[in-house]
Amino acid sequence: MTESQRPSGEYPTYPSYGNGDAAYPPPPSYQPAQPVGTGPGTTMWPAPGAADGHTGGSGHGGGDGLHGPGLPQPAPEPPASRRRARRPVALLAAVAIAAAIVGGGTATVIGQLTDQGTNSTGSGIIPGTTVSQSSKGTVSGVAAALSPTIVEINATSTAGKSTGSGVIITSDGEIVTNNHVVAGSSSVKVTLSTGKTYTAEVVGTDPDKDLALIKLQGASGLKTATLGDSSKVAVGDQVVAIGSPEGLTGTVTSGIVSALDRDVTVAKEGDSGQGQSQGQGGQGGGQQWPFEFGGQQFNGDTGDSTTTYKALQTDASLNPGNSGGALINMNGEIIGINSAMYSASSSGSSNSSGAGSVGLGFAIPVNTLKADLATLRAGNSS
Repeated sequence: MTESQRPSGEYPTYPSYGNGDAAYPPPPSYQPAQPVGTGPGTTMWPAPGAADGHTGGSGHGGGDGLHGPGLPQPAPEPPASRRRARRPVALLAAVAIAAAIVGGGTATVIGQLTDQGTNSTGSGIIPGTTVSQSSKGTVSGVAAALSPTIVEINATSTAGKSTGSGVIITSDGEIVTNNHVVAGSSSVKVTLSTGKTYTAEVVGTDPDKDLALIKLQGASGLKTATLGDSSKVAVGDQVVAIGSPEGLTGTVTSGIVSALDRDVTVAKEGDSGQGQSQGQGGQGGGQQWPFEFGGQQFNGDTGDSTTTYKALQTDASLNPGNSGGALINMNGEIIGINSAMYSASSSGSSNSSGAGSVGLGFAIPVNTLKADLATLRAGNSS
């Protein structure tokens, strides 16, 4: 065969078809793709998908129609596309699984804190029932959310019967109250906001802080209160008090925090002859728990065995039977345990007209309670 006189590199060479001679395929029925020049002596042809008619056909020596000699081709595109399409699905599934694991763990931790309490002290909030976002900041919202967590306590002792209040802190029936509500009691009955009554046992008392922990027998699934942070309370903050004054279960009053760190002195024992939170004899109230404030004694003689604590002062109306109940902020968090209330008739003033709240009530800060929970659960007394 006569040699081509065309300059080398002007046209690409083609593989032989078995006889040693280069062969040209028949002209295609369409315009062939043009080579792309990349430099002297080098020619690049389009990738598969552009019909070029120069790749050879199956059956021609050295070529399979897709990957001819010297013309390597990339892998087909569709499988890669399918793999890319599956990746977002796999990623979304992984994120969903991780979220479920984290969410479940969080719920478990919150449930454990709510149901079993915590030994933490200081400012950490112990979660429980709070006010819904739509009702936050309203007295009615606080009352609706927290009333199921406040109970009436009826204790019987050698001094007689008394009525106080308490706050549910675990779903299986742990309740905090004042020591003077249950001190010296031989039996304790607790009535929920639903009217259901339980027998309770005294788990632990701390007369120095006027706190006690009791436990309902056979209770489960109860709503629990959120124990807030009393270190963040400021004078002028709005508050709600819930308790059973004069045996009137679930009574709600409201006011503000009128002072902080008031020194309040109370008797350590409940059998001092003055009754406990409220005697049941007679209308209009019976004996009130005596305390000292500002160098004066109120509601009777505190006796020789006393303890003093720093209290929150409130003008929310408190009356006999509120002892051990809750002082609550407008987010629905317990900030204090109501413990003492001023009664004008017991102050010795000549112009006193009768018993009742005159806007001076006192509550044990909730941080004091949280720091004392481990001691109370252990059944220790100070």
